[in-house]
Amino acid sequence: MSERQRTTSGSPFEEQFGFCRAVREGNRIIVAGTGPIEDDGSSTPGDAAAQAARCCTLIVQAIEALGGSAEDVVRTRMFLTDFDDQAAVGEVHARFFGEAKPAATMVGCAWLCRKEWKVEIEAEAIIPD
Repeated sequence: MSERQRTTSGSPFEEQFGFCRAVREGNRIIVAGTGPIEDDGSSTPGDAAAQAARCCTLIVQAIEALGGSAEDVVRTRMFLTDFDDQAAVGEVHARFFGEAKPAATMVGCAWLCRKEWKVEIEAEAIIPD
């Protein structure tokens, strides 16, 4: 049995809600829903593309902290609060994960953890043997 590893990102929600940014079990890394949150706990300003870029940056950092890379991502889920943001968020997704070509889902939702968030993204990675 492998040892479970965890990494955090410093989001205030991790302590408040009792979770970590990502968990690695064996060769699999699961990254929690990742909102556009800055190192100081504030929300990333700007449009959905800017927020998606921050989400993807945090996801890649978490995967790298656990021994993986963006190329190891096999699944993503993107949650958007505005239908009109799908092209912009999709372009950001392609910039970060286009080489990996993960199975991806994009869905609309009524709200996210903070009212100003336009996007939240989660991911899974499998590290090759």
